[in-house]
Amino acid sequence: MRKSHPIRRVVLATAATVSGVVLLLSLKPASDPASASAVGAAPQQPAAGQESPQGGTRGGAGAGAGSGTVTGDAAQTQYGAVQVRLTVSNGRITKAEAVQAPKGGLSDQKTQLAVPKLNQEAVAAGNADIDAVSGATYTSAGYKKSLQSALDRMRTAAPSGGSGASGTAGSAAGQARTVTGKAERTQYGPVQVRITLVGGRITKAEAVQAPKGGLSDQKTQLAVPKLNQEAVAAGNADIDAVSGATYTSTGYKKSLQSALDQAR
Repeated sequence: MRKSHPIRRVVLATAATVSGVVLLLSLKPASDPASASAVGAAPQQPAAGQESPQGGTRGGAGAGAGSGTVTGDAAQTQYGAVQVRLTVSNGRITKAEAVQAPKGGLSDQKTQLAVPKLNQEAVAAGNADIDAVSGATYTSAGYKKSLQSALDRMRTAAPSGGSGASGTAGSAAGQARTVTGKAERTQYGPVQVRITLVGGRITKAEAVQAPKGGLSDQKTQLAVPKLNQEAVAAGNADIDAVSGATYTSTGYKKSLQSALDQAR
């Protein structure tokens, strides 16, 4: 039997070793981004809140969706108006407050007793199905009505498929939303303005509260339509007072300005 040549054995052993090393190297996972993409791995994304390569900012899931403030209608009660404002975050109520409540005499005590409890219940429940506070039946009923109107307005202003709010809620550009200003008290009664905005411009203005009774009815009918028109035309609160309705005009302008401040 012929023996193998020693040099041939060395050559074969060396070739086998080189082949094994090449095979092991080919199985090593790619560590650079280009190789990762080549084998189908998803490229690493910036973490939430970090700056993206294009210079923008990546928000977390649901960031900015359905957040802002929304003010309900002023609900008239036997002892005065009640009006609720909600702060909303991602479609959930995070704060409730009464921007109007009965004042004066015994009403002060009842308001101080009832409103904090009603605010807490509104946040906890997330709706207007809350219990009345004992001893403050009228205030509680007005609160619930105003709260419900705020919730209705929030749903109306929400973009399709998500939650949103009127007021400072981040509605899409070009989408109509409403904002209600603070009720401004005048010598003859409160004045409160609600505006509708599209693309940041006032398209409609209306007085949801205005002085009533006696001569005030005539002045309100004379002044309010003119003030509404001027608000839309001017797009701001720098409008002229209506002659003969100075107090109403002043209250209107103040409430209009507060609505515009909320809309910013």
